[in-house]
Amino acid sequence: MHPAPVHPVPDDEHAQIAADTFRMLADPTRVKILWALFGQESSVNALAEAIGATPAAVSQHLSKLRLAGLVQSRKEGTFAFYRASDSHVRRLLTETLSHAEHVTGAAAGDDPHGY
Repeated sequence: MHPAPVHPVPDDEHAQIAADTFRMLADPTRVKILWALFGQESSVNALAEAIGATPAAVSQHLSKLRLAGLVQSRKEGTFAFYRASDSHVRRLLTETLSHAEHVTGAAAGDDPHGY
């Protein structure tokens, strides 16, 4: 784990990868799916129930997340199970969701940043 980016200013390739990652995370359903998958491996139907979406919608989002390399799948019989595949994205989501809690006041009285 790097405490800070390796380069002071990202080169074009790294800036594009970062932007592509943010683009993948720019959908609330995908954020919910990834967060659920950081907790445990899951099937499409279980994810759909956990996040309150239809299995068809979850399946479409999982397909995009898999193509982006953010989730992996495995087959067991006729079922597919998904898991999150990038610990960097977990840290990114953790910080982003923490920020959201501060913005909404859900983290009031527990502000380690002193804001």
